[in-house]
Amino acid sequence: MNKTIRRASVFSLLLVLVLLGRATWVQAYEAQALAHEKKNRRNTIAQYAQPLGNIVVAGSPVTGSKRTTGGDLAYKRVYTDGALYAAVTGYSSQAYGATQLEGIYADVLGGTDDRLKNPLDAITRKQTEPGTVVTTIDPEVQKAGYEALGDKKGAAVAIDPKTGRILGMVSTPSYDPSKITGVTDGDAWRRLTEDPDKPLVNRALRQPLPPGSTFKLVVAASALEDGLYGSVDEPTRSPNPYTLPGTRTVLTNENPAAPCANATIRTALRYSCNNVFAKMAVDLGQDKVRATAEKFGFDDEKLDVPVRAYPSVYPTGMDRAQTALTGIGQFDVTATPLQMAMVSAALANDGLLAAPHMVTEVVDADGDPLRTFEDGDTRRVVSSKTAEQLRSAMRTVVEEGTGTNAAIPGAEVGGKTGTAQHGENNSKTPYAWFTSYAKDPGTGKEVAVAVMIEDSAAARSEVSGNGLAAPVAQKMMRAALKG
Repeated sequence: MNKTIRRASVFSLLLVLVLLGRATWVQAYEAQALAHEKKNRRNTIAQYAQPLGNIVVAGSPVTGSKRTTGGDLAYKRVYTDGALYAAVTGYSSQAYGATQLEGIYADVLGGTDDRLKNPLDAITRKQTEPGTVVTTIDPEVQKAGYEALGDKKGAAVAIDPKTGRILGMVSTPSYDPSKITGVTDGDAWRRLTEDPDKPLVNRALRQPLPPGSTFKLVVAASALEDGLYGSVDEPTRSPNPYTLPGTRTVLTNENPAAPCANATIRTALRYSCNNVFAKMAVDLGQDKVRATAEKFGFDDEKLDVPVRAYPSVYPTGMDRAQTALTGIGQFDVTATPLQMAMVSAALANDGLLAAPHMVTEVVDADGDPLRTFEDGDTRRVVSSKTAEQLRSAMRTVVEEGTGTNAAIPGAEVGGKTGTAQHGENNSKTPYAWFTSYAKDPGTGKEVAVAVMIEDSAAARSEVSGNGLAAPVAQKMMRAALKG
């Protein structure tokens, strides 16, 4: 055989072997990855080939499906009270993907999850019926929070302290997910993504901001646990005014007439005395404060409810002056409303923090569970004694202090207000916070709520946790106790 022909034959054979090897590799090893590739059009076609499974609130679906006309996508997602539940459901869009519960359970809701299939379906190639996601949301609590927030830019979260069930999760301004579910909804999508108020952001989970004086509960818990003070009624040896260590900066209090010099923790929470908690943080040291904060959930990068929340942060590497500022929830301390609701929930539950979650179970078309989320997965955060003392001090805040707008007749209510600085040298409108708990002594029902008002269009002088955030919390707590 001619040498040139022989070389060409060998080369051609090698090319064939390479192609066969590549084909074998793709079919044997990469098929699974390619099948689940987000850009694989077949997945989108399969997902919308039939009505999607539903997300359920209190036994009723808040989602649905609508037959489309034209194109290769047979159905699209629609929502009942879409703006009310957007922070819970997220959206499922043929063009822009899926978020929140829609995104996490896209395979279950689209009927493509392997757990939904049986051997007969594989043989007959029958379309698998989709599953259902059952939430913990209480529609009355959700509605109360949504209506109370109204036109304000903010968020609220309500949790059952004993079970960890999220009863309400609201973020405003909201949006109607139904308007962006089709392939021709580009104008609506553009309006939402270009809106400076960012309605697509779930502020309840994914926008940590300085928590201001609500963080004083964490500092007080650290001081009691450490033994720095024996009770909430022991004087704290705190000068007023207080100069930040190593500086000439004098830390003032919102109310100059408040009895903040050497105030007890109870009095300091009642009047929100900055001098007391700034000094307390310095006396404890940043490591002890951080350790307590992390027990409550700060710095957790894998807080899934099951939607992943952005971490709430207690900073590191600070000097003493910066540590003092963290004592009043400033400097680089950040928190989500979910996180501050977790603080109140742990204190309401005698120091035990139940893992927060907003899904009870995921089931197939026959109602058989694919996954169940158990209530009461708890861990000890602070002692029962510390929790009881701080609840007592929080009640004083509502009954006699800065949180009177949260009071509910006939119920035990405790809370803490916060007004966090915003902008360089506090040049922008402050954030208003309120975190609280409520218990009905007759029924045994209880709830913990945190509210953050990012912007209310109110005059700067009118921005306060009691004035803006506490009324929202009060309405959500009242709805939860009635339910």
